Amino acid sequence: MRLAILADIHANAAALRAVLHTARRQGAERILCLGDIVGYNAEPAACIALLRDADAVCVAGNHDRAVTGQITTRGFSPIAARAVDWTRRTLDAESKALLAALPVKRVAADRVAMVHGALHPDQGCELVRLDTAERRALSFDALAAHPSGVRMAAFGHTHRAGVFQRRRDGSVSEGNGGRVPLDGESLCLLNPGSVGEPRGGDERASFMILDTDARAATVHRVAYDRDGTLALTRRAGLGPRLSGLPPGVRAALVRGVTALGLTDAVRRCLYARPD
Repeated sequence: MRLAILADIHANAAALRAVLHTARRQGAERILCLGDIVGYNAEPAACIALLRDADAVCVAGNHDRAVTGQITTRGFSPIAARAVDWTRRTLDAESKALLAALPVKRVAADRVAMVHGALHPDQGCELVRLDTAERRALSFDALAAHPSGVRMAAFGHTHRAGVFQRRRDGSVSEGNGGRVPLDGESLCLLNPGSVGEPRGGDERASFMILDTDARAATVHRVAYDRDGTLALTRRAGLGPRLSGLPPGVRAALVRGVTALGLTDAVRRCLYARPD
């Protein structure tokens, strides 16, 4: 079975349309969404409708749960909290009810455990970021003990693609691009990156195709009309700092910052959009 795994769409309908189109061309038989359907950008209703039309299997992310009032925005950046408030006021009752009904964990196709943040916490799992080896070790342990018996789990929240495999001897391998073969004896943690808010210097939408028959995970990057999305976001009053710069200037700044290894520091200071 070929599963398209998506995460962190963040109300970016142009990116989601491009990803769904590419996923279909790649032969995806099912769409899995790891949450954060909404937040940051200005087309939350369109993204919810696209996923509903695709019959996607979804879990809730922290932005989804904040919009529905299931968690607070404590710990959110000011721009993230503002987007939550805007989205709450903009979405209709049916869309908010759909978000509120999403579980925080589930198993898809009897093969993959799904979660937005981390598999191991019993409470607040959508808020935990698997960005360290120590935290991933805890989720590996939770996967090993999972009552379903599955040996793969998909997570988002970091906005960075990665394939982590823990072998029987406890060693862990990591792949973060292209096609990664999956060892049938290993536990696997899969992160598809972000559809609508990718981080790490590549602004294209990111998603993953998991081929359970071929036992391989492949990260795909898809170009889309990012400037159009940013224009909509700015008009809604939700744009990040520097989003109004001309594309050429912004691209030159991204290249320079990436070359200096300062991407994360500059993003924290200027964009202020952590999850």
